Amino acid sequence: MKAQQCPSESSGQTSGDLGTSSSSSGGSSAGLSPGSDSDSSGVVCGGRGGSGGMRGALSRSWSLESLRSATAAIPDGVLDTAIRADEAGSEEDLYEDMHSSSHHYSHPGGGGEQLAINELISDGSVVCAEALWDHVTMDDQELGFKAGDVIEVMDATNREWWWGRVADGEGWFPASFVRLRVNQDEPADDEALRTGDGGAADGGAEAQSSKDQMRTNVINEILSTERDYIKHLRDICEGYIRQCRKRADMFSEEQLRTIFGNIEDIYRCQKAFVKALEQRFNRERPHLSELGACFLEHQADFQIYSEYCNNHPNACVELSRLAKLSKYVYFFEACRLLQKMIDISLDGFLLTPVQKICKYPLQLAELLKYTHPQHRDFKDVEAALHAMKNVAQLINERKRRLENIDKIAQWQSSIEDWEGEDLLVRSSELIYSGELTRVTQPQAKSQQRMFFLFDHQLIYCKKDLLRRDVLYYKGRVDMDGLEVVDLEDGKDRDLHVSVKNAFRLLCGTTGESHLLCARKPEQKQRWLKAFAREREQVRLDQETGFSITELQRKQAMLNASKQQATGKPKALSRPYYLARQKHPALPASLPQQQVLVLAEPKRKPSTFWHSISRLTPFRK
Repeated sequence: MKAQQCPSESSGQTSGDLGTSSSSSGGSSAGLSPGSDSDSSGVVCGGRGGSGGMRGALSRSWSLESLRSATAAIPDGVLDTAIRADEAGSEEDLYEDMHSSSHHYSHPGGGGEQLAINELISDGSVVCAEALWDHVTMDDQELGFKAGDVIEVMDATNREWWWGRVADGEGWFPASFVRLRVNQDEPADDEALRTGDGGAADGGAEAQSSKDQMRTNVINEILSTERDYIKHLRDICEGYIRQCRKRADMFSEEQLRTIFGNIEDIYRCQKAFVKALEQRFNRERPHLSELGACFLEHQADFQIYSEYCNNHPNACVELSRLAKLSKYVYFFEACRLLQKMIDISLDGFLLTPVQKICKYPLQLAELLKYTHPQHRDFKDVEAALHAMKNVAQLINERKRRLENIDKIAQWQSSIEDWEGEDLLVRSSELIYSGELTRVTQPQAKSQQRMFFLFDHQLIYCKKDLLRRDVLYYKGRVDMDGLEVVDLEDGKDRDLHVSVKNAFRLLCGTTGESHLLCARKPEQKQRWLKAFAREREQVRLDQETGFSITELQRKQAMLNASKQQATGKPKALSRPYYLARQKHPALPASLPQQQVLVLAEPKRKPSTFWHSISRLTPFRK
């Protein structure tokens, strides 16, 4: 094994300081959006810095008066203990007593489990762990991997950082990013477990017994982790939220909603879920337990995690702001110590529900692996795995949609002469975009316009004649209650003009209609399919209850206005010198290009400027 220095040792921090903070540690976030390089877990990678040094300084300079001020909302009995400690000794002793009281709540990878891992490794056994989250690193001594990768653990001496090996190499990796396989000794395939004719019965019985034991291990792990998770949620609700509500001078209800989201709702649902699991657990013969039905019964409840995951970035931003104020630092640390929680910052604790919802498909996949097809629980576990994957996919999709609202706000801010309400009031998704010919009444006048189909509305804009990257707002069409009529090529009966590749948008209530023509038949078909997707998107949003809050909309528009202010200012009118340039310079990147990829038809190079320069009489 390579003699390498553990990252936690080289940084000079204790293992407890290696939190999973996304706000203070500067760790990279593995986003939940499809198409990104990261896994669907949405987990924030553990950083090294921030909260650990803060707590180190706190242990040296904590005063009794600061503790009393920060814990004014703590129950009287606890403060009596603090007062008695003050009479008996110094405030340093008080802090040490409080700190030592929570010391045995160590990292899950520590204690007896960690000792057992090292004993297995020293005995020559192969210890494997499965990656729960992506670990992306630029350090050549750290091991990078993807969620789902199997890592051979070669050294688990340190609580927080283990040394492991994958196919691409060896290195340090955070122990919190993996979980040990419940069954280290994988069973052989069914074919390999079958012996010859003489011992077929004994071999089959032995193989089934081994598989039953492994299923028991998985079930025990599911129940154990659920009990630990319930305790974790209870600690947050009772140790933090309850105390915060008693300090109205420090926290408003809106602020608490931003920090903690709907974690209290999650706590209530998880208690009911654990109770259902316990009722289905067969204590005498655990491998016969039927847990699949529990997941199916509660699959709708798990969708509340979507709201929590979407709010989590806002929570990190708010906690980062409060971390700059010492009274909040003392208050949160006092809450943690008095609740006897492990040495992780609050934003690390609040990350756990995001990790948990993404762990269920992994656990169910392992349970299904060791469930015989003839087992009564097999079909339910199979259905539960599919259902929990759909829940994770729904959360990913909502996360992606919310990430897109900033881009939509930026796009709107780049449009000249915008009128009416903001896009985000009703829309959150760009479905399709492209150029169409709009035929207007009564003279059947043709206009080339850029159309952008969002959920609930269709926006159309005019391109600037010279600067084709500039768009001017011209109007919108309400898609709710609208009928899309496919028209045959030929003469239109209403406008009495010949049309090709055309379709009509007809409003049944007002009678208003819009005649639009595409250049090619395939473009027309793409638009018709896009209109169908828009209606399907609206239907799904109504079923799942997806919507953008007023706070999210305002924040997105504020961010867009700030970016617009720092970027290149809009031209209020076309500069005179631009009309005399042969080659007007266009910006390399535009907000519109960040949001949209406009598949415009290829055009022949324009000879306009060449003709102007050739005809001008002022030539040298």
